[in-house]
Amino acid sequence: MANAISLNNHDDEVMIDISANPAREPVAKPALLSVEEAKALDVAKMTDLFTRHLNPGQLHFMKLLGFHKVKIERAEGMYYYDQNGRKILDFFGGFGSLALGHNHPRILDARRKFQDENRQEIAIAFMSQYATALAHNLAACSPGELDMVFLGSSGSEAMEAAIKVAERAAGPKRPKIVYAENSFHGKTKGVLSITDGSLYRGEFKLVDNTVKVPFGDIDAIEMAFRTDPEIGVIVLETVQGGGGIIQADTAFWQRLRELCDKYGVLWVADEVQCGFGRTGKFYAFEHHGVVPDVTALAKSLGGGKSAMGAMIAKRDVYMKAYGTPKTAMIHAMATFGGIGEACVTSIEAMNVLYDEHLIDNSANTGDYLLSRLKELQVRYPSLLKDVRGQGMMIGIEFHDLSKTMPLVLRPVVAMLDDKLKGSLPGFIGSHLLRDHGVLVAFTEYNRNVIRLEPPLICEKRHVDDFITAFDEVMSRGIVRIVKDFVAAQVK
Repeated sequence: MANAISLNNHDDEVMIDISANPAREPVAKPALLSVEEAKALDVAKMTDLFTRHLNPGQLHFMKLLGFHKVKIERAEGMYYYDQNGRKILDFFGGFGSLALGHNHPRILDARRKFQDENRQEIAIAFMSQYATALAHNLAACSPGELDMVFLGSSGSEAMEAAIKVAERAAGPKRPKIVYAENSFHGKTKGVLSITDGSLYRGEFKLVDNTVKVPFGDIDAIEMAFRTDPEIGVIVLETVQGGGGIIQADTAFWQRLRELCDKYGVLWVADEVQCGFGRTGKFYAFEHHGVVPDVTALAKSLGGGKSAMGAMIAKRDVYMKAYGTPKTAMIHAMATFGGIGEACVTSIEAMNVLYDEHLIDNSANTGDYLLSRLKELQVRYPSLLKDVRGQGMMIGIEFHDLSKTMPLVLRPVVAMLDDKLKGSLPGFIGSHLLRDHGVLVAFTEYNRNVIRLEPPLICEKRHVDDFITAFDEVMSRGIVRIVKDFVAAQVK
């Protein structure tokens, strides 16, 4: 039999006819783009693919701001470089994910060595020297008893781990979680339940074991703790990023720690955006001399080159939740939690943060940025309502549009203020990018706020360049700012 194979089982030989299974045709390759073809896409083709396959609604806002005309070819340090070779000064910083700037050479070198030596990425069956080293580093940088680490791939995942470990440690008789108005903790369904945004919540069915309080209102928190014995956890951003760079004072945080201890409530501090040196301390809560029971980092922890998030808990909290062989795997790391190259990237990022004194630079240059902005607030009181923040996490709040208008127009425009919120920051952000090559960010809840989160490598000369550009746009006055924006839309 020409189309047969022989299976020899001791003294018996069995012949199997395989003629009924001819060689199959190879799987046809779809019309895939190569890496080089992706790199070569022009703006028109990118727009087409974005509309067809990513998010056509988002493109509407990109067009309003003029961001859709930009194709970033490369990035280095404080700058993007577009398709025309123009430098764009990055005061956006990827919502705080670029503490070390773009493509820091030490990060690139560490990743290159990892790849050149064919080191392991996925080591689920074994202990990873890279995950354990990163966990050690995170514990070493964390005050108090924060020393048990969970590694993930995003801020949402880190915060999911944080609320789960706290809820389990609090126990089944205390399942309720307190969160704050205007909070943002992520978009996955668990943390979406403690994210106070109707836009993000949509019409999803969320968990209902939550209690909302005003941010920074210690009396409301004490009342909730005192009247509801089922409350076991409170979750707060140390600095509210999406809320418009909102802080509470030291007295609030110290009293919160006292109340949590008194009522046996576990405090989870969300440091995903404000941590990793952004406010001039490794953690923002360190400014207040207190330590939470659980915290979370992400964004800049990835060194600007990898997706990395981490939950760090006090050992007794972690052990209550997962401290036995029976419970150890309830929330163990996912497939890509602790992946090799991402861990190496974060290990190097943490070393760079301290070796280059970037936490100190964040504090010092941040003070300089804040002082320069306050000078502009004095110069343009009809436009700038407030300037606030700490380190490299600054909010610039503008007046409602009606208050910036000539007196004769204010009553008419005031009726539209709510619908027009965000317009002025949008106009100014658009002008900064188009006319000065400066990129800024915005906030989710208070749309009248421009958010500045430049890399922690930012120097005074970069601040001066930003201030010069911002000053020039402000000096145009509201009428010309609006006219210039409208003119740009019809070009």
